[in-house]
Amino acid sequence: MIISASIVTFNTDHDELLKCIESMRKNGVAPIYISDNSPNDELRGLCVDIDGVIYLNNNGNIGYGAAHNVAIRKAKEVGADYHIVINSDVYFDDGVIKQIAEYMEGNCDVGQLIPNTIYPDGELQYVVRLLPTPVDLIFRRFLPESFSKKINNRLLLEFWDHKHPLNVPFHMGCFMFLRMSAINEVGMFDENIFMYTEDIDLTRRIHKKYKTMFWPEVTIVHAHKRGSYKNKKLLKIHMKSAIKYFNKWGWIFDSERRKWNKEVLNELGYNK
Repeated sequence: MIISASIVTFNTDHDELLKCIESMRKNGVAPIYISDNSPNDELRGLCVDIDGVIYLNNNGNIGYGAAHNVAIRKAKEVGADYHIVINSDVYFDDGVIKQIAEYMEGNCDVGQLIPNTIYPDGELQYVVRLLPTPVDLIFRRFLPESFSKKINNRLLLEFWDHKHPLNVPFHMGCFMFLRMSAINEVGMFDENIFMYTEDIDLTRRIHKKYKTMFWPEVTIVHAHKRGSYKNKKLLKIHMKSAIKYFNKWGWIFDSERRKWNKEVLNELGYNK
């Protein structure tokens, strides 16, 4: 079985990247593609001597999804059975990937998986969510705190204890364990979306054909920085990507969104 992975880098901290790479190498993941969007190839020297790591320079910032697609195409060439889309600020213990792979092998109707995810301090991270409406994705950060808290409780499934598996149509892109046959069927990341919302788009396309599972039997750590909440340039990129996402799937009328969100909420017993 071949389990490959890709990390998209952009002036990425060396220690952070090495920690992520080492987590995967200890778990038998190979090849690991470093798809570099940096303005230079400084990371090449860091990666060249690490067994199982392949450095790919994209000659500029081509976008998050597009850079992962460069690596996914390489993974297809080597016949990968599964591919992990992972952020450089994610790390985990030995045995995590083996357990995920065993679950995927035993559940062929699952096309994508994300495990339980925590911050470095141990706090739960809400990495699976309902499909967002325009209010959820664009406007909630500008609303009074009392309104945004109510929206987050439902959208981010904050009311749920995250103690059992759940088939949910939106996974954050920090860790996407993908069945390659599913990717071959539904396609890779939408390269019209430069950065942000490409994870929603891909997960829901896979969700049409397969289960997209939150699986809490193993845990990973994600040192999530929430860059678009702190950087006006990233916020602008996030807004543009959200507009492209809703132009593609529907702003007000999105029957899949309504149906799938209702299914998730019903399963979790949410009736507010």
